[in-house]
Amino acid sequence: MVNTVALIENARGLDSGALKDWGPVASPIGTPVSQTRGTLLDLAASGFPESGVWECSPGTWRCEVDRAEFCHFLTGRATYTHDDGEVIAIALGTTAWFPAGWRGRCTVHETVRKVYIVV
Repeated sequence: MVNTVALIENARGLDSGALKDWGPVASPIGTPVSQTRGTLLDLAASGFPESGVWECSPGTWRCEVDRAEFCHFLTGRATYTHDDGEVIAIALGTTAWFPAGWRGRCTVHETVRKVYIVV
């Protein structure tokens, strides 16, 4: 049994420079191309799924959720539009569950930062 607590202090207030450059989004639509940064909680030894802090700059891209994700947005503003036309507005304080298989488009209007867990 693992008894170590994985911890990120003040995820909202982290300086962007403290986050690792994760590069551009995989499927950009037009310009600007969103750039991502983040940090992972080291939970591999405990068998937990991926989790951490993710940040993304403005832009639009094709979003395809292969594994379900729970997330809470700490900063910014974005719009997720499902392929069926459903529009989900994201802002500071929004908590969301994206089911595996969700497909659509994401437009980041103001740089977003979220804490997340992928299961």
